[in-house]
Amino acid sequence: MHELIRDITLCILFAWMLGLSAHFFRQPLILAYLVAGFAIGPFGLGLVQSQESISVISELGLIFMLFMIGLEIDLKKVVRAGSVILVAAGGQLIGGCLLGFAFFLAIGLSFGGGRFDALYLTVACALSSTVIIVKVLYEKRELDTLPGRLTLGVLVLQDIFAILFLAVQPSLAELQISVLLLSIGRVAALVATAIVLSRYVLPWLFHRIARTPELVLLGALAWCFLIGEIAERLHLSREMGSLVAGVSLSTFPYALDVTAKVTTLRDFFITLFFVAVGMTIPVPNGSVIMLALAIAAFTVVSRVVTTFVPLYLMRQGLRASLLPALNLAQISEFSLVVIQTGIVAGHIRTETASAASFAFVLLAVLSTFVMVRSDQITRAAIRMLKAIGLRDLDHKAEDADDAAGHGAVRRIVILGFFRAASALISEIERQNPELLKQISVIDFNPMVYRTLTDRGMHVVYGDISNVDTLLHAGVGKAEMIILSVPDSLLKGANNERLVRHVRVLNPTAKIVATADLLADVAALYAAGADYVTVTRLSDAEELFSVIDAVECGLLSDKRAELDARLAERREVLP
Repeated sequence: MHELIRDITLCILFAWMLGLSAHFFRQPLILAYLVAGFAIGPFGLGLVQSQESISVISELGLIFMLFMIGLEIDLKKVVRAGSVILVAAGGQLIGGCLLGFAFFLAIGLSFGGGRFDALYLTVACALSSTVIIVKVLYEKRELDTLPGRLTLGVLVLQDIFAILFLAVQPSLAELQISVLLLSIGRVAALVATAIVLSRYVLPWLFHRIARTPELVLLGALAWCFLIGEIAERLHLSREMGSLVAGVSLSTFPYALDVTAKVTTLRDFFITLFFVAVGMTIPVPNGSVIMLALAIAAFTVVSRVVTTFVPLYLMRQGLRASLLPALNLAQISEFSLVVIQTGIVAGHIRTETASAASFAFVLLAVLSTFVMVRSDQITRAAIRMLKAIGLRDLDHKAEDADDAAGHGAVRRIVILGFFRAASALISEIERQNPELLKQISVIDFNPMVYRTLTDRGMHVVYGDISNVDTLLHAGVGKAEMIILSVPDSLLKGANNERLVRHVRVLNPTAKIVATADLLADVAALYAAGADYVTVTRLSDAEELFSVIDAVECGLLSDKRAELDARLAERREVLP
C-alpha cells in the first residue's frame, strides 16, 4: 500500500512538471503524461518498478476515463444527426476497417491463434482523438461550422463503434457464433439493467440529494463502480461496465451536474491512466519505430481516403470534405484504451502496443500543427485537386460564358454567410420578398449554397478571402456590398482587409462592414467602409428593452411578441 501511494505521488509529480513544459510549447497534455510515464517507469529511470502498482493505476484511470467518455456520448444527438454525418461516419469506419485489416495483414501482423494484433490496430486506427480535435476546434472557434459539426458527428459514432468492439473483445480468442451471441446477450442484460435503474431509480435518488454536492459525486462514483461490478459478474469487464454506466447517464436530467462534479476526479485518474500507459512503453528498437511510422502513415492516408471521398460524393464541396479529413487524421486516446485491453487480455504483443503508442504521440504533434494551419493547407490542396480535374461546387459558375448570365452578381452582394446574414435574409423575406431577387450571396458552405439556391436566390460558391473569387464573381459591378461575418469567424482574412480589397475592385459601391471591437470601427472607415455595424449595440438595446419590460410588468407580452416573430421566420442557419 505504501509503495502504491509513493508510485502515485511520482506519477502526479512528473505529470505536472512535464505538463507545464507541454503547455509552454503548446503540445497536447496527453503527450506529456505518456513521456512522464516512460521517464519514471521500468524502461526509463526505474523509479516505479512494481507491475502491480502500474496495473492498479492503469485500471483505475481506465475505469474513470471510460465512465466520462460515456457521459459525453449523447445518443439523442446521434439519432438527430443528418444523413451526411451518418454516411460520412459509416464510410470512414467501414472503409477504415477494411483498408486497415488488409494493410496490417499484408505487413505480417498476426490474426488468429490467440493473437489479434492486426485487428486491434485496425480498430485503433479507425478512431480519432476527441481531446485533441475539440481543443483545437474550440480555440479556432470552428466547433459550430459545417466542417466542425461533421467532425464531431463522426467522433460520436466512432465512440459507439469502440463500445461495440469492447463488448465482443473478451470473446475474441473463441469467437464462435454461440459465443458471440452469448456476449451480445450479456451486454444487452447489462445495458437493460443500467437503463432501468437510471430511469426509474436514480432520478428519485438524485432529486433528493441534488443540493448536497458531496452525495451527488459519491452517487456518481457508486453508480460507475456498481455497473462495473455487474459487468464483471457477467464475465464482461469493469471497463465495459463503466462505459455503459456513463452512457446510461448521458441523457439523465442530472448528467451535466454529475459531469461537473466528477470532472476534477476524472482528470486526476485520466492523468494516471496515460502515465501508466507510458510506463509500459519500452525503449523502441528499429522494428517498433518502423511499425509506428507505418501505423501513422496508414492512419493519415486512410483517413483522407475514407472521409474525403464520401463527403465529396455527397456534394459537400472540396473544402467541407477536406477539413474533416484533416481534423480526424490522428489516433484516439480511446485507441490506447482499446490497445490496453488487448494487452491485459493477452491478445496482442507488447511491441505492437508500443508501436501504437509511438504512432499516437507522433500524430498528436503533427495533427495539432496541421489543424492549426488547416485553412492554408486546404486552400493549397484545393488548387491541386482542381488541377487534376476534380470539380468543386463552383464549377457551374466557372463554366458560365456570359458575364451577364447566371454568374453575374446582383445589385446587393452579401460576402460570407453566417447567422447575421441568415437573420437578414429571413427579415427581408418577411418584409420585402421582392428584394431577394436583387441579392447575391458569396460563401463556401455547401448547405448554404443548396438551401439558398433551392429558395431561388443567386449564390456564388467561393472563398471570399480570395480576391480572384471576388473578381470572377463580378463584385466590381455591385451597388451595395455587405460584410456581416465578424473577424473571429473569418478564415484567411478580416473585415478591414476585405473592405480594402472590395474598395479597389469597386470604388463606387456602398460597403457595410462588421466590427468585433469598438477600436475596429475607425480602421474600417479608413479602409473604405461607408457604414460599420457593431452588434453589441443592437444587443444592448434589446437587453435594455427586456429590463424595461420587466420593470413595467410586461415581460410575458414581450416574450409572446418574440415567440410570434420567431415562429414566422425561415432561417437558413439554426
